[in-house]
Amino acid sequence: MQRHLATTTRTSTRWACMGAGLGLALAFITQAPAHWLTQAIEQASGERVLLPDAQGTVWNGSAQWVLNEGPLNSAASANLAHPANTTALPTRVTWQLGPRVDLANFQLALSATIDSACCTPQPVRVDVSPLWRGLSVQVSDHTSNWPASWLVGLGAPWNTIQPEGQMQLHTTQLQWTHQAGKAPSQEQNQGQLQGQAELQMQQLSTRLSTLRPLGTYRVRVQGGDTMALTLDTLEGSLQLTGSGQIVNGHVRFTGEASAAPDAEAALSNLLNILGQRQGAKSILKMG
Repeated sequence: MQRHLATTTRTSTRWACMGAGLGLALAFITQAPAHWLTQAIEQASGERVLLPDAQGTVWNGSAQWVLNEGPLNSAASANLAHPANTTALPTRVTWQLGPRVDLANFQLALSATIDSACCTPQPVRVDVSPLWRGLSVQVSDHTSNWPASWLVGLGAPWNTIQPEGQMQLHTTQLQWTHQAGKAPSQEQNQGQLQGQAELQMQQLSTRLSTLRPLGTYRVRVQGGDTMALTLDTLEGSLQLTGSGQIVNGHVRFTGEASAAPDAEAALSNLLNILGQRQGAKSILKMG
């Protein structure tokens, strides 16, 4: 009888410990602090995307959103406590993260909704799905609005141009896939973009010119085996055109900048800064 009682007690204790351990594990997972996620995003972006002052959990949180030109030193990291020294969005970014079952493709995806009061009329959904030796990231079709001055944080050439105005982003069936190379002759990592992203820089101005605004411009990125990039002018005294490609994450772009006949004198200095002058035009080149 005593032996049976001892066995029962040990079994009950074991089950209680297992239950407590499972409860602690679930609490640990569901209450994981938000900065775990923000640190992972910062590292994955090469510290070009920074998310300081994270609050909440990995699954439901918020942070500031700062663009940065690259890895920070310790002194620059300390400055993130002072938003005035950075190019953070005027409002915090919030997110909700959770699993989602894709019945059409029999896949389990990680789905995030991202929102910021200044910039997203509707929350933007991002789905991350596993692939064989890789993953897929899909962005919902949406239109959002962002301050052009936010780009200054990316460094050159934006910190020289100091753009002002509004950027409107529109995406259509935008999906990025990332897979490891299948053979030694292939590149170790393969990334491909499908769909289209269009960015309109509306009523753009710069501190380099007294003429305000310069105009409204459209940048299109078309996915495919080779990602195509185009730039054209919708309206304005500063005329910009160009085209290029995005290859292995590197931009190769050539274009031209010129002034409308009635703005040549006002824009002459700006054209000298934008690129190499050839007569009335300035040659734009990247990569």
